[in-house]
Amino acid sequence: MFVKICGITRPSDARFAVEHGADALGFVFWPRSPRWIDPDLAASIIDSLPAHVTAVGVFVNDSVEAIRRVVAKTQVGIVQLHGDETPSYAMSVGRPVLRAVTVDDAEAAARAWPPDTTLLMDAVDPVRRGGTGVTVDWPRAAAVARTRRIVLAGGLTPENVADAVRAVQPYGVDVSSGVEDSPGLKNEDKVKRFLEGARGARGRR
Repeated sequence: MFVKICGITRPSDARFAVEHGADALGFVFWPRSPRWIDPDLAASIIDSLPAHVTAVGVFVNDSVEAIRRVVAKTQVGIVQLHGDETPSYAMSVGRPVLRAVTVDDAEAAARAWPPDTTLLMDAVDPVRRGGTGVTVDWPRAAAVARTRRIVLAGGLTPENVADAVRAVQPYGVDVSSGVEDSPGLKNEDKVKRFLEGARGARGRR
């Protein structure tokens, strides 16, 4: 199972997450986010990651050219889209896409987006665009997970991630605010317990 720690802003948080089993780290390049990271700093962190850890770049309504510039600078392996981007737009970014959707628009997104596009099930906020800490409807997310590869996000914490994995059976899980002291500043104990909870639930599947 794919386990992602999103909103990385410090090298120390990246190192800790990787050492404790994170499969992917998310870097937010949307300037209005409290978890925004300068592409130069992100590039230096990503350059230090082991080959088996995937770097994910988070974007909101950027131009294809702007995304390509950040991808070239940072070498993120996946582009995560949280805006109003279309499938044809996504095909131009040159990286696999993780598309953020709500449970309300998941069925339409599953029809519109190519089968190899992974859907990120989140409580997408039109202002904050993710990282809200709001839990999604797990039964509805589970219905989508039975037909489509999804990464479950939204309101996950060390306390509920194992229950979420068992209830939804997602391809992966993604956390940001649930393991933080404040936006962009991760709490090591919470990160460690989240990763242990996700791994433990994965082992019991």
